[in-house]
Amino acid sequence: MELWVVILVGILALLAGVALGFFIARKYMMTYLKKNPPINEQMLKMMMMQMGMKPSQKKINQMLKAMNGQMK
Repeated sequence: MELWVVILVGILALLAGVALGFFIARKYMMTYLKKNPPINEQMLKMMMMQMGMKPSQKKINQMLKAMNGQMK
């Protein structure tokens, strides 16, 4: 087999591996973040209390909805 064919096949295999790895990692992270959101209602409430705010349920729901909207 000629050298340029071997090099071409190697480069194509490398590019295919990088592309496939990227999409698999992206899908895995999207699934992980959907199952385990980075912040929940209790965390948000605690953060607001530490900042000196008295959080109402309406305000917490608004912030959670805004965060979830950014995730999509």
